[in-house]
Amino acid sequence: MFLLAFLASVSIANVQGQTLDEVIDKYVTALGGKDKLLALNTVVMDGTLNINGQEIAVKITQANYKAQRVDITFGGVSGYIIMTKDSGWQYLPFQGQQKPEAFPTAVVKEALDELDIQSPLLNYKEKGHTAELLGKDDVDGTECYKIRLVSKSGIDATYYIDPTNYYIIKATSKTMATGKEVLQTQTFSNFKKLDNGYVFPFSATGFGPGEITFTKIQVNVPVDNSIFKP
Repeated sequence: MFLLAFLASVSIANVQGQTLDEVIDKYVTALGGKDKLLALNTVVMDGTLNINGQEIAVKITQANYKAQRVDITFGGVSGYIIMTKDSGWQYLPFQGQQKPEAFPTAVVKEALDELDIQSPLLNYKEKGHTAELLGKDDVDGTECYKIRLVSKSGIDATYYIDPTNYYIIKATSKTMATGKEVLQTQTFSNFKKLDNGYVFPFSATGFGPGEITFTKIQVNVPVDNSIFKP
């Protein structure tokens, strides 16, 4: 009996290991395929953040593993958040800032893996991340695959993948910001395939209060590197 139980536990462990890779492979395929994701170098997203009926214009410009800039326009006033591999700045005049303020070095270091726009699950081993399949969990009535990924820089994230289409519909993450643990929850919906075959969610929450709706998403367009400077 003990031998049978032991062999059963080994078999389950092997199946789980295979299932993790299988789920990730299907997720990658659902977004356009491995080759297409590896060719993703820039993304520019234009959208509107709705907060209590107020609409705030948002533009997100990303260069893979290089930099990200978020432009925010509210009440006729514009600000931005910039993050690069070695520095970051924030200028939000509607919150009282008079000039760009640099992020602490620790914050920049902790956010490095967030510059990966090709997906941290893609080739996660080669990137130095670790991942495990935690079974399934309910997300608003959908039994999703639950994958935990700990990035090389220490971000502890959990992804919830819808088994009907293999899209990530929810993600939670734990990061250390200036010595304090920060918890973040994001949801994704309204997935659409672009003419070039890439798939993106056009609605999301967790990027600040309210829900952001993207009206336009462009990939692999030229991006002037000067925008990543304050």
